[in-house]
Amino acid sequence: MTAGRLSALSPRERLILALDVPTASDAIHLADQVKDSVGCFKIGLQLFLREGPAVVEAVAALGNPVFLDLKLHDIPVTVAKAVSSLARLPVSMLTLHTGGGRAMLEAAVEAASAFREPPMLLGVTLLTSLSEADFPSIGMTGVASDLVRGRAALAKASGLGGVVASAQEVEMLRQEMGDRFGLVIPGIRPAGAGLDDQKRVETPQRAIVRGATHIVVGRPISASADPCTSARAILAMITEATEADHEPG
Repeated sequence: MTAGRLSALSPRERLILALDVPTASDAIHLADQVKDSVGCFKIGLQLFLREGPAVVEAVAALGNPVFLDLKLHDIPVTVAKAVSSLARLPVSMLTLHTGGGRAMLEAAVEAASAFREPPMLLGVTLLTSLSEADFPSIGMTGVASDLVRGRAALAKASGLGGVVASAQEVEMLRQEMGDRFGLVIPGIRPAGAGLDDQKRVETPQRAIVRGATHIVVGRPISASADPCTSARAILAMITEATEADHEPG
């Protein structure tokens, strides 16, 4: 996905559904129900490790792009080879952990450039399950916004197309990273929804207005009694926010 393409995303293309379900059959069933309201499906570690590359192909066959969220984090040569190993899969987005450093990120960019259709590489800044209260136990100091700012700048300098960050940092990142940089925001919960294991959350409307190019929604859709209705409701929220963001004055 090119930078210019980011500015022309439709409300539906901005909505990513996390397929955080146990099996490929569960994923395909859920994705097939909501594919007309959702722009992209995210496959994470749980599903990929259980089902392997075949689940990526099966979900992509439904017609929507696939976001492979593996948060690759290893020495540069290993990450480059891991990225290259995905070349045959229909992957539109792929995550790397920015904690791996510039050499690792640049190695991934170089490996992805050989793809016939290179995926948009995204740098994970700070997991939305973490807050500053967790920093001492994992050897980190300072404030979350400074850490995210620095890691986003590193991702951009390394040639990545965007980052994954929380909605609490999205406005700051949009101002500092410019309009041609992807900001993919997880931890999205409609007003009144439970937080589950997320600590830094936001509503769909506020995330879009603050500058998100994409929002990632999981359990508010996947755990809903009616995923289709829930997906349409969140799509309507994105549409409303997008239209409000383009109103004059």
